[in-house]
Amino acid sequence: MVVPYSAEPATDFTKEENKKAFKAALEQVKNEFGSKRPLVINGEHIETDDQITSYNPSDKEQVVGYASKATQEHIDTAMNAAEEAFESWSEWDPKDRAELLIRVAAIIRRRKHEFSALMVYEAGKPWNEADGDTNEGIDFIEFYARSMMELADGKPVLDREGEHNKYFYQPMGPGVTISPWNFPFAIMTGTTVAPIIAGNTVLLKPAEDTPLIAYKLIEVLEEAGLPKGVVNFVTGDPSVIGDYMVDHHKTHFITFTGSKDIGLRINKRAAEVQEGQHFIKRVITEMGGKDTIIVDKNADLDLAADSIVSSAFGYAGQKCSAGSRAIIHEDVYDEVLQKSIDLTKDLTVGNPVDETYMGPVISKKQFDKIRDYIEIGKEEGELKIGGETDDSKGYFINPTIFADLDPKARIMQEEIFGPVVAFGKAKDFDEMLDIANNTEYGLTGAVITNTREHWIKAKKKFHVGNLYLNRGSTAAVMGHHPFGGFKMSGTDQKTGSPDYMINFLEQKVVSEMF
Repeated sequence: MVVPYSAEPATDFTKEENKKAFKAALEQVKNEFGSKRPLVINGEHIETDDQITSYNPSDKEQVVGYASKATQEHIDTAMNAAEEAFESWSEWDPKDRAELLIRVAAIIRRRKHEFSALMVYEAGKPWNEADGDTNEGIDFIEFYARSMMELADGKPVLDREGEHNKYFYQPMGPGVTISPWNFPFAIMTGTTVAPIIAGNTVLLKPAEDTPLIAYKLIEVLEEAGLPKGVVNFVTGDPSVIGDYMVDHHKTHFITFTGSKDIGLRINKRAAEVQEGQHFIKRVITEMGGKDTIIVDKNADLDLAADSIVSSAFGYAGQKCSAGSRAIIHEDVYDEVLQKSIDLTKDLTVGNPVDETYMGPVISKKQFDKIRDYIEIGKEEGELKIGGETDDSKGYFINPTIFADLDPKARIMQEEIFGPVVAFGKAKDFDEMLDIANNTEYGLTGAVITNTREHWIKAKKKFHVGNLYLNRGSTAAVMGHHPFGGFKMSGTDQKTGSPDYMINFLEQKVVSEMF
């Protein structure tokens, strides 16, 4: 009997035995540095001459490993393999598919520190952030497996006299998963396993900054006995294979997490029917945010400051849910700003191997982008703390607070995706809501208030997919906080929701007369 779902617990790194085990994992992972990871197509491991080099963003000269680059010909081969594998995989009993994936989760759980330690090196994640990433990957598998079991027998419909009707779900066919670097295990795992638990087959293209942790999932899928061709691992250059995968006439669905511009490009390209395509492609996107924390005048101001700082600077602000804007009632603005500055002073920045609060940003490209925004911020507001950048060893940016921003300022409107938070003030709650809603995004938000009337209004008028009361804007928990946004934040299919699996299923009705 499958036990009910519960979220994977975080590792308590205040316990010496856990710290010792994680340090051992960090040493173990170093032994694999320089390894080459192949493409995996129809179960065959294919190493190419052209390789992606994965560097440690904390130590930019340190090579963590290599991953082969796929060509368009590889994509054709992988799509044919996925199409062939679909014929048998789709016929498996949904409960059998789900149980196989629960075995996958069990294997990952046994190797948890190994996976997290690799993310410390490859993604620059602090210990707790890496641990949370691995845990969430496990949660995605466990949750979606149980969701599919609940859908396995369809849903009841009515029968007329002399008639028997059945409403049920069936898989769609091969599809494409394009995953991000900021949650390189969790989101990659969730957007890969959900389609296959539903009975589909997948071409997985992980982010080129973090291909090695994605390959760990492939190792586990193979160990668990997933049939060949169900998941095909195709790392590569987006300019070579990205559009080609999206456009492919055999691609039934695309699930993507990343920037707004690329998400919109995928959505547009997928809408065009290709020669030989006899279905409408489904697109599931999560495209980022510009998330606001509102602080009311009667709020717990210590809670407000802690919520702002943790939401803005966790994983160096490289979360689509990061609180990058704080809108404070003018009566408490100065106090909340100062409390936030004081908390920020205590944050440690450095190589996350050493248990720092904040590590590097992911790459030179992101480093340059964030540094440019800091310069823009200096022109638009007052720099209160931070602003220092250093890429001599790794890509380090100090946590940065700007104050007194106009609501229409660029750093109040554009997604920076780094450790930068902008403060603005408002005269009342209605103005705070107006400012909170004034961007093109609508992913997460938070309200710090002790006025119930204001919370009730925010529930209706704060236009985000995930809204939190008296806490930060990050750290959604699988099964508790289904995640996805409005407006330009994506298609709002809510990962971790009771409805998510339906994105990868067709609904069919069979009516039998007697």
